[in-house]
Amino acid sequence: MTTPDPKPPRSTILGRGSYGETLRIGEILRKETIGGLILIVAAAVAIIWANSPWGHAYFALRDFHLAVPLPGLHLDLSVGHWASDGLLAVFFFLTGLELKKEFVIGDLKDFSRAIVPVTAAFGGVLVPALIYVAFNISIGGSTLHGWAIPTATDIAFAVAVLAVIGSSLPAPLRLFLLTLAVVDDLIAIVIIAFVYTDHLQPVYLGLFLIPLLVFFFVAQRFQRLFATRRWAAWVVLLPLGLIAWALLHESGVHATIAGVLLGFAVPVLRRDHGDGTGLSERLEHRFRPLSSGICVPVFAFFSAGVALGGAEGIGKALTDPVVWGIVVGLVLGKPIGIMGSTYLLTRTRHANLDPLVRWGDLLGVTLVAGIGFTVSLLVSELSFGLESPHYEHAKVAILTGSLLAAILGAIWLAPRNRYYRQLAEEERRDDDGDGIPDVYEQD
Repeated sequence: MTTPDPKPPRSTILGRGSYGETLRIGEILRKETIGGLILIVAAAVAIIWANSPWGHAYFALRDFHLAVPLPGLHLDLSVGHWASDGLLAVFFFLTGLELKKEFVIGDLKDFSRAIVPVTAAFGGVLVPALIYVAFNISIGGSTLHGWAIPTATDIAFAVAVLAVIGSSLPAPLRLFLLTLAVVDDLIAIVIIAFVYTDHLQPVYLGLFLIPLLVFFFVAQRFQRLFATRRWAAWVVLLPLGLIAWALLHESGVHATIAGVLLGFAVPVLRRDHGDGTGLSERLEHRFRPLSSGICVPVFAFFSAGVALGGAEGIGKALTDPVVWGIVVGLVLGKPIGIMGSTYLLTRTRHANLDPLVRWGDLLGVTLVAGIGFTVSLLVSELSFGLESPHYEHAKVAILTGSLLAAILGAIWLAPRNRYYRQLAEEERRDDDGDGIPDVYEQD
């Protein structure tokens, strides 16, 4: 009599990542927290100024044009456009560095670990997009062009909220949110590159490849020089990056994509296989403070300012299906998409949730994932343009939806955070003073 083969063990998802990955992402979480707080302050100042008696000065500053006289290039942009097309490229450069590291040395190189945040990210993009379309399909027209607005999660904003109300949550939850947001950014990059590219200029696109390839060659060949000599990156890599950015800007593809591709061109692993960090991590350490402390907050300052127009203006916004599609997409669509796809994954792959993670805790994190800000504001500008009333309404919706998501996430996670903090304190208790926590002395 033959015995039946035992059932294969159920795999565990949302477990603790590798030790090196945990340390690395923990460092990013700390830096993004500071950047997120600065981002919130910048957005608040913009909204207050735009609705003050001196609001006209804010919009005059945002719309003031600065031209760079270069032959063959049309770099006559408003201050707001310089912020969204130029400064935000630094943010996307760091996104490119982070994405490449995740797929080369991070946990995303392991399919069993990558499948969870990737699946959750796609669910968190698909459901909000469908909700937006459902609200706007009856009127059609240009409003449907904004379907991608509620699909993005703002890393800095969400991490800042989680740092305030979820510092004691299990590490896998916080790592899941950051990894999810990184994959979410990759999807947003693809959407921006292929959906919001109009009037493609193949000649400039071809010319863009020249400085990109030169950047790739010198970064790979002389990575030790750029890693050990700070001036070298500013003298060699920065000019190549600026040329690539300008040519891609002229090609019709949104210029921030240049930052992503340049980030992909930076090597992650050292050629000599020696100890120490590679060039990618060195550049990330150097540029993250610039991105989080200056570039993204300045972009938020010039993009978040919206004149509400009193009760009449708010009333008009509430009748616009764009507003409801974005707000419902962020507040409900994100949690439903992320939770639903993760739940289905546990069913189809016969997987268990990690013992450290509860479904209720995961729900709180998915509520925080509904904070869409930086990329959502950029996509709303690409969808409608600065002169469209839908653009102003979209900004109101993004701010409202992000605020609601933050509040709901805080209300849900605050009690859980207190529970985990008390649990950690009990584990550290040593009443008898023998140096061994009491929890380990119990029978």
